[in-house]
Amino acid sequence: MKRTPLYGFAKIFAQWFLKFFIRYKAIDSKNMPETGKIIVCCNHVSLTDPVRLAFTQHRQIYFMSKAELFENRFLKILLSALGAFPVQRGKGDKGALNVAGQLLEEGKALGIFIEGTRSKTGELLPAKAGAVMLAHSYNASLIPCCITAKGGKPPKLFRKCIVSFGKPTTPQELGVVNGSLSEYRAASQELMRRIAMLRERDLKRFD
Repeated sequence: MKRTPLYGFAKIFAQWFLKFFIRYKAIDSKNMPETGKIIVCCNHVSLTDPVRLAFTQHRQIYFMSKAELFENRFLKILLSALGAFPVQRGKGDKGALNVAGQLLEEGKALGIFIEGTRSKTGELLPAKAGAVMLAHSYNASLIPCCITAKGGKPPKLFRKCIVSFGKPTTPQELGVVNGSLSEYRAASQELMRRIAMLRERDLKRFD
């Protein structure tokens, strides 16, 4: 599937250099479908998380990013060229939801940090319901993903992280039938449980 030009350039020319600073080991990255509507639901422990996720996949992931980053003119141009788009956190941003929906309708991969914010300790935070709601509304699949560093703490430059992908699932398989808020919340909690399982397993790999 066609990538945005800057994203394609970065994958070809920048990845070989950045991988020395932003180190990672991908596990089960082939669980990610190569085509079709998919939402990558990942924990959020570092500003470099989108880079690590992008490195693990051939197809482009379009990230929903906090609107504050787009207040800087240079960052706005850069992030937009890389396929990211802004979202006003905690405000039910209809504009961002519409953009996300359009990307899914086009069969693209959407990246959402399901906790809604970055964990400063590395511990998992409660899941937000937006990803499941989008998946149900646009008939998309969801894939749990976890970024884990040694000791479960936020990763640092030059230190390797593990980026693990679980099996894709659908909102229906997570118990969403009527599209109620309670169903979205329960399904999001189940997704977070699967992310926690990936984290627990990967923490042992550092022992």
